[in-house]
Amino acid sequence: MINPREMRRLMRQLKAKEIDAYEVIIKARDGDYVVEDPQVMAMEIQGQKMLQIIGELKKIEQEPKEEKPLFTQEDVELVMQQTGCSEEEARKALEETNGEPAEAIISLMSKR
Repeated sequence: MINPREMRRLMRQLKAKEIDAYEVIIKARDGDYVVEDPQVMAMEIQGQKMLQIIGELKKIEQEPKEEKPLFTQEDVELVMQQTGCSEEEARKALEETNGEPAEAIISLMSKR
């Protein structure tokens, strides 16, 4: 164990300073992590900045992302109203046009 005096001397040599952080978030390919109430030291070694983070690392649980529907019931009704088609035809046209009502209307009108 290094005595506190030697530790302070070493920290001065490394130009270390403490960062007053309350949370550290790490964005990783396998998900995100958080260190709450961490001790963070920043230092420079051979011209490179280095961070030392001490604390409990926790994986952040991700909420499953809600997928938005391609189109709404209002879109279906608009296409039906403008073209006089059935709900099934309107839905099919909206699917074919990636949920774009204007394009679905034009598509249906051009088929008549």
